[in-house]
Amino acid sequence: MMKFLRRWVLHNFWLKVLSLLIATGLWLAISPDQEPAEVAVRVPIEFQHVPRELEISSVTVPEAQIRIRGPERLIRELRSTDIHVELELGDARPGERTFDLTAQQVRHQRDLAVVQVVPGQVHLTFDTRLTRNVEIHPQLTGNFVAGEQIAKLLVDPESITITGPRQHVEKVDAATTDPVDASGIRTQATFMTNVYVPDPLVQVVQPTPVRVTVIMEKSTPTASGH
Repeated sequence: MMKFLRRWVLHNFWLKVLSLLIATGLWLAISPDQEPAEVAVRVPIEFQHVPRELEISSVTVPEAQIRIRGPERLIRELRSTDIHVELELGDARPGERTFDLTAQQVRHQRDLAVVQVVPGQVHLTFDTRLTRNVEIHPQLTGNFVAGEQIAKLLVDPESITITGPRQHVEKVDAATTDPVDASGIRTQATFMTNVYVPDPLVQVVQPTPVRVTVIMEKSTPTASGH
């Protein structure tokens, strides 16, 4: 038995150990988890250093589709939140401008490689920011009681402050409310509702519920001729 051990096990023992370690390393290197894999993920474009007085006035801001390659284990564990594209806007000015999107702008794990960025360019429109007050016009619906008509509409608050790209804000004549159903009111009624600005690029600075009071009065009969 000892002769067998000396001949087949102990002979060149450290060389055999080294060979075993090399074989193990090679197996790990070519194991399925280390084989390259590729995936496409949709990620947000993060705007860096936007000038304080500037607004992005493009109606739609595109996302980017990134094709990523790396070890299969990392690809399987990859989440879209692990990757984003950074776009430097520090020197942006009012008007239209095209920006290139490259692999160098993609932030990701070190062991992954960016194969492709789609789109390769982003076209954005910029405008200066404008803030102003506009009136609130209530929107009424419903059927009034026969012989009754609206005497007065009270809105509290009467106006709101809006902000956004200058050209968009300047086009807003007034804000409206969500529809208020005034059916069946005989004297007066008060409703709580919300204000609405249809332009998606225009924001209400401090959103607040709106109180709409509808005051009714007897309608004056129309005299008929003979």
